[in-house]
Amino acid sequence: MVNEPHYHGHRQRLREKLKKDSTQLADYEILELILGMVLRRQDTKPLAKRLLGRFGSLRGVLDARPQELMAEKGVGPAMESFWLLLREFIARYAEAPMRERTLLVSSRAVADMARTRLAGCPHEEVWVAYMDRQNRLLAWERATRGTVNASAIYPRDLMEAALRYKASGLILVHNHPGGSARPSAPDVEVTKLVARSAASLGMTLVDHVIVTEEGHYSLKEDGLF
Repeated sequence: MVNEPHYHGHRQRLREKLKKDSTQLADYEILELILGMVLRRQDTKPLAKRLLGRFGSLRGVLDARPQELMAEKGVGPAMESFWLLLREFIARYAEAPMRERTLLVSSRAVADMARTRLAGCPHEEVWVAYMDRQNRLLAWERATRGTVNASAIYPRDLMEAALRYKASGLILVHNHPGGSARPSAPDVEVTKLVARSAASLGMTLVDHVIVTEEGHYSLKEDGLF
């Protein structure tokens, strides 16, 4: 008779604890159960504790870059794919309230949704919310990917997309990885250019929101365009 590895019984006890009262699970227990969904033949408790020790929290682990996770012993391609899938699932869950909301009325709501999408992103990305006349969301999509400290914004491409969606307004969103949320001079310049391009087509640039891990900045609220 082949004895089962010791962690099988431990994992089953964690599952029972999860069913009884999920709030009683420690962070490392939640993480080891998640890791165990892929690493079925491995004791994931040591890995879970190492990841929490390195990244500080469940959020830190989730926001870790794939190459950082891959550097840990026991993490392979299957776990990398699973982690990307998990992050995409959570990002879409966070975006759902904005997609379903009747009106987009707050730069904070836009920032919170975008931050979930861009958490841990090592480079700048530009996302755009296209809206109808009642500020209801028509589309939310990535416009460009940039470098660690710059991202190109092409007004012509944005206007073509806005016309395709029959949008009346748009909100620009981009991230500053690991930096201040305050806009750079080029950020302000391109915002004014997009605002003029939109106005020429009877549309409105509602806002340009810059997000970081901890905060956000609204160029509209600060009167920069």
